[in-house]
Amino acid sequence: MSDPAGDRDARPDVHRDTDPDTEARLGFLMSHAAHGADPADAQLVETHMSWVIVAGEHVLKMKKPVRYPFLDFSTPQLRERYCREELHLNRRLAPRVYLGLLALQWHEGRFALVPEDRLPAPGVTVDWLVLMRRLPAERMLDRVIAAGTLRPEDIDEVVALLSAFYRDAVRTGLAPDAYVARFRREQAVNRELLRQPRFSAVQAARTLERLDAAIEAQAAVLRGRVADGRVVDGHGDLRPEHVCLNHPPVVIDCLEFSTELRQVDPFDELAFLGLECAVAGAPWVAQRLVDGAAAALADRPPEALLHFYTANRAVLRARLTVAHLLDAQPRTPQRWLPLGRRYLEQAASALDAFERAGQAP
Repeated sequence: MSDPAGDRDARPDVHRDTDPDTEARLGFLMSHAAHGADPADAQLVETHMSWVIVAGEHVLKMKKPVRYPFLDFSTPQLRERYCREELHLNRRLAPRVYLGLLALQWHEGRFALVPEDRLPAPGVTVDWLVLMRRLPAERMLDRVIAAGTLRPEDIDEVVALLSAFYRDAVRTGLAPDAYVARFRREQAVNRELLRQPRFSAVQAARTLERLDAAIEAQAAVLRGRVADGRVVDGHGDLRPEHVCLNHPPVVIDCLEFSTELRQVDPFDELAFLGLECAVAGAPWVAQRLVDGAAAALADRPPEALLHFYTANRAVLRARLTVAHLLDAQPRTPQRWLPLGRRYLEQAASALDAFERAGQAP
């Protein structure tokens, strides 16, 4: 299970391991007493914002005591709040995966995990966890693409799930001008980071200039999408590693910590998923997503807007990718600049299509 937006380009202002009890808590969560499985088979996955314990048929997810500009998990009360949001919001697209909340309690010198429906209990609750059903790793969309076994009907099932979700999703009260301002604001951050001399190898300048022009060219269309009720409370982080091709499929790990980041045009999210599938090796997915959703939602956005959404997402992903190199000890540092260039190549290709669409009679 991945961490929503765990690769965003911000540094926490609270060190991720400041809690002196972290080692003891993780030791317990990896034990047979916590999950009932053989501890030797348990896996601990650490992300920017969570510790995830995969054991047996279940997954335990505990949020870190971190604070970023876009989220605050720094107190047990806040972590409880966002665990509840994670459970509630993710049940929209994965109702049988998100099983419930567990209280991590301390009682008579020992930790215990207590299901919420068994509270109150004798111990003191020191933290909260989300309990999930373990999904088959080999059925995650990114793995299926890598294996070369993705079928068009798999994507059609995903389209059916997402179209029903978007059809029923809450329409946001976002102001049209605020929607456009968000694209401009993110582009300013893109420019600030990608134009740093240390990242000159990704050669972002020309693509950034073209995206500036595209934002202004699409401003009226973007306002119209909001005015027409097309912007909804969506998923917020629709990547292949969050899509499981079960029958029916499920989608996990929405952005529980930010209403703003979930306020999206469905075709923006679908463009993002199509982009990520293209980078993973399945470029045909993008058009099938759009065609299927357009038919199901009776909504066919202008081609130029679809290409704009793809270009914008690609530049954002380039920024988030190279931002890994801002870490004090970046993981796999050799990976990020080439991947950033690849996203910018995707952005340039989408901008080419955007400009052709704008010239069409």
